[in-house]
Amino acid sequence: MQKGYVQVTDSYERILHWMLAISCLLLCVTGLGMMFQTFNFIGYLFGGLKSLKLVHNFTGLVFAASLILVIRMWWKEAGVFVFPEDLEWIKVAGGYLWHVDKVPETGKYNPGQKLFFLTVVGAGILMIITGLIMWFPTALPAGLVRWMYPLHALGFVAIFAFFFIHLYLGTIGNPGTVPAMLTGWMDRAVLKKQHPGWLKEMEHEGKLVVYGEEKKSGAHGHHA
Repeated sequence: MQKGYVQVTDSYERILHWMLAISCLLLCVTGLGMMFQTFNFIGYLFGGLKSLKLVHNFTGLVFAASLILVIRMWWKEAGVFVFPEDLEWIKVAGGYLWHVDKVPETGKYNPGQKLFFLTVVGAGILMIITGLIMWFPTALPAGLVRWMYPLHALGFVAIFAFFFIHLYLGTIGNPGTVPAMLTGWMDRAVLKKQHPGWLKEMEHEGKLVVYGEEKKSGAHGHHA
């Protein structure tokens, strides 16, 4: 770790992030294997379609648990839009679609990240509810159960599409952001460029943890 790097996430945040991400990806892969005949070969990798369904269902429980914990952890900062700051950022699309001399400052998470978070929360809850009903179909009328399949597929499409957008923006689209979810530390220069508002707020409150520097009195790691 280089001197001057800033701690942006703690181990609890990173563990939950990867629990949610890995379970989500596994659900997408196993779901494709059950949903489309073309992808039935995925079932053979898991020992047959029956085993694939078991893996899918129990991975769904891991996803549900991690989603609940993630909502509790990040809702305050990533689930609520702040006006007028976020609106100013939205007007220029955060500088992603065209050149912007100065991107408006936002909190720790910009409106684009908030939109991704809310999509995962909304689609995730939809998939958990529909998935549980599909798992125990006899508990409800058959007519209602039939609707669960297209709704489950809709949630899948939303999450799958945003997953790749998130992957792109977290790597190629925003160079230097990957370490935040791998090590918990980010280059101060990258942080200043992407989240200047949050950096100023943390400095002002004396909560900023910088690698190689002694913690100030009363300072502590940031918990989202």
